[in-house]
Amino acid sequence: MLLDLLGYIGIAVFAASGALVGVHRRLDLFGVCVVGITTGIGGGIIRDLLLGIHPPTSLDTWPNITVGFFASLVVFVAHRQMGKVRRGVLVLDAFGMGLFASTGATIALAAGGSALSGALIGTTTAVAGGVIRDVLVNEVPLLLHRDLYALPALLGATTVVLADAATLPENVGLIAGTVLATGLRLLALWRKWNLPLARNIPVL
Repeated sequence: MLLDLLGYIGIAVFAASGALVGVHRRLDLFGVCVVGITTGIGGGIIRDLLLGIHPPTSLDTWPNITVGFFASLVVFVAHRQMGKVRRGVLVLDAFGMGLFASTGATIALAAGGSALSGALIGTTTAVAGGVIRDVLVNEVPLLLHRDLYALPALLGATTVVLADAATLPENVGLIAGTVLATGLRLLALWRKWNLPLARNIPVL
């Protein structure tokens, strides 16, 4: 039950972040919904493809697409009340990333994946939606920016894997992984933590 709930919340917040970007790019209602829904379910589709689940859950049942659609619609109507677009996208993206990191790892483990595949598929699930969103609107994906993004997702997914290895209840791993990944991402944004760049780069 908690896994499904967190999955829907993750779709909603990721879809909202995609829709906000669509609004900022002056897309029409259809364009905003396309970007929002694709952002919301993209990570889950990649996860299911990696796990051999065909057709992907998001394309085989109606709730996931419906949640993404309504989240996008709400953003399209009420975007003026959602504060600065850039900040809103980053905050929503952080929550979506944390939720998908933990749920992706949990689903991978439940499908019989190893600890390594659980951590990596959880991370991929978390970052794929944001990458698809940024590619659709022709932006450099957040994944490739200096600030911490994939690392919090990896730590969140790994937390789920470790909780499973310790035979803790599934909900403990889900909550701990989500809180860790989201919290670290938000903290990195607040404190402006960045990964190092290569020094003395030659001019090409």
